[in-house]
Amino acid sequence: MFETTIAGSLPKPGWLAETHKLWPRWKLEGSALAEAKGDATLLWLKAQEDAGIDLVTDGEQSRQHFVHGFLEAVEGIDFALKVELGIRNNRYKAMVPTVVGPLRLKGRVHATEARLARAHTTRKLKFTLPGPMTIVDTIADKHYGDRVKLAMAFAEALNEEARALAADGVDLIQFDEPAFNVYMSDVTRWGIDALHRAAEGLKCRTAVHICYGYGIKANLDWKDSLGSEWRQYEEIFPALARSRLDAVSVECIHSKVPASLLKLLAGKDVMLGVIDVASDKVETAEEVAGVIAEAMKHVPKERIVPCTNCGMAPMDRDVAMAKLAALGAGAQLARERFA
Repeated sequence: MFETTIAGSLPKPGWLAETHKLWPRWKLEGSALAEAKGDATLLWLKAQEDAGIDLVTDGEQSRQHFVHGFLEAVEGIDFALKVELGIRNNRYKAMVPTVVGPLRLKGRVHATEARLARAHTTRKLKFTLPGPMTIVDTIADKHYGDRVKLAMAFAEALNEEARALAADGVDLIQFDEPAFNVYMSDVTRWGIDALHRAAEGLKCRTAVHICYGYGIKANLDWKDSLGSEWRQYEEIFPALARSRLDAVSVECIHSKVPASLLKLLAGKDVMLGVIDVASDKVETAEEVAGVIAEAMKHVPKERIVPCTNCGMAPMDRDVAMAKLAALGAGAQLARERFA
């Protein structure tokens, strides 16, 4: 009960890449970089195990960015043709590559890190991939001319890699869709269909991570504009409950998402955000158990998976380590209290 996991990303060590950045530059190159990525993956696997995390990840140590780490292996994208694009409905701007031709994978994307992680942990392994809608929102297009067609093309590429990851021994594949709380009507119109295409035929479990974004200033300013209650999910939770995905990851601690909305995810496992990634203040075990107790009013306890609100990539490494420990300790306290 209360099997723990994290949203996905963890800070990159200073010897691997720039710290405290969402788009860090690597500090090495060639074979030295490949070796360092592997070392960082093993470091964070051990840290998660030590903290009592049950469903571990590779920490996304081999990816510069959670979206572009996948795009680098997709043919039909020109990384030299970069344009400034408003991301998440112009919440912030980024320089992004451009789709210039038909999309298809050049080969395997994450085989090395997935197989390394699988070989070095006996715990359940989760692997994250960007969702189709979020990719579409993070790239320019000069070929398809239609967001839905573009999303479905990416979904096919994602499905190819997801099937291979499942064959590598991954227990759960999570698609990250922060764009789902920006384009609500599109979620129900085509976003979930694109997710279904990305997850088609998978034998392992599947999840979708939706969130209000990393703890960066643009996101924090946007959250401050949303009022005393964040009810955006009210529009999409029923559709997600009807979807074929097994779990939904939602931020809950220190967010203004009413806990009562969780009941709209009936029938799904809820990866319950009990660790705040927008603050360096480390949660206590009591705080974590308290969020779990509140969620239990609306979600069966056997469906609650304590998790982080979002990725921890930009966070200080020591803070992230302490927050992992708090997640493990809080879940254990909840087991003792609510078993």
